[in-house]
Amino acid sequence: MSALPKPYLSIEEYIELDKNSEERFEYFDGEVFAMAGSSPDHARISSRICSLLEQKLFGGKCEAFNCEVRVKVPAELPYRYPDVSVICGEPIFEMIQGVEMLVNPVLIIEVLSPSTAAYDLDAKFTAYQSIESFREYLLVAQDRPHVIHYTRQSKGRWLRTEVSGLQNEVRLSSVKVTLPLSEIYARVKFQS
Repeated sequence: MSALPKPYLSIEEYIELDKNSEERFEYFDGEVFAMAGSSPDHARISSRICSLLEQKLFGGKCEAFNCEVRVKVPAELPYRYPDVSVICGEPIFEMIQGVEMLVNPVLIIEVLSPSTAAYDLDAKFTAYQSIESFREYLLVAQDRPHVIHYTRQSKGRWLRTEVSGLQNEVRLSSVKVTLPLSEIYARVKFQS
C-alpha cells in the first residue's frame, strides 16, 4: 500500500474518495492508502479460495464474498477490503454515506503479500477481532504452500495452527468446510 499525497482525511472525506474512485483505498487513523495491485499469484489464490468456498457452501446457509465487499471494522473505522469474507445466515450491511459495509463475517481470509504481511498478521488481525461475529482468520502465503489459521476460543483467546504442504488441508470450523492446499494453490508455480 502506498500513502496518498494528502496525509490526513476525515472518515467522511475518505468514504467520498473511495466510493468515487475506480481504485480501492483503505483508511488508517486519518491516512489513506491505495491498495496496490496484486500479483498474478495473489489474484489466483484469492479468486480460487472464493470460488472453492462458493462451491462448497452452495445451497447452505453460508456465503462467500470476494475482495470487492467492504467489511466494517469497529476498532479501525470505517471498513477494510479482505481478500475473502464469509457470512452464515443473512448478510447484514450497514450503510454510511451511500457505502455498504458487511457487518457480520464469521471468516476472513487474507492472502499475504510481502508489503502487507506484517500488518495482516498483527494490527489488521487485532482490528478484525473487534467484529463481534468474527470466528476464524486464515492467512495464506503466496510464495509457498502454507496457511496460518486462527480460531476463536472462549474468553477471546485465539488458537493458532499452521498447515504446510500441498498434501495437507485446512478445516474451517465456522463454515464446516475443508480446503485442500492442493486446490488453494492450483496453477501456482513456486520458486525453488
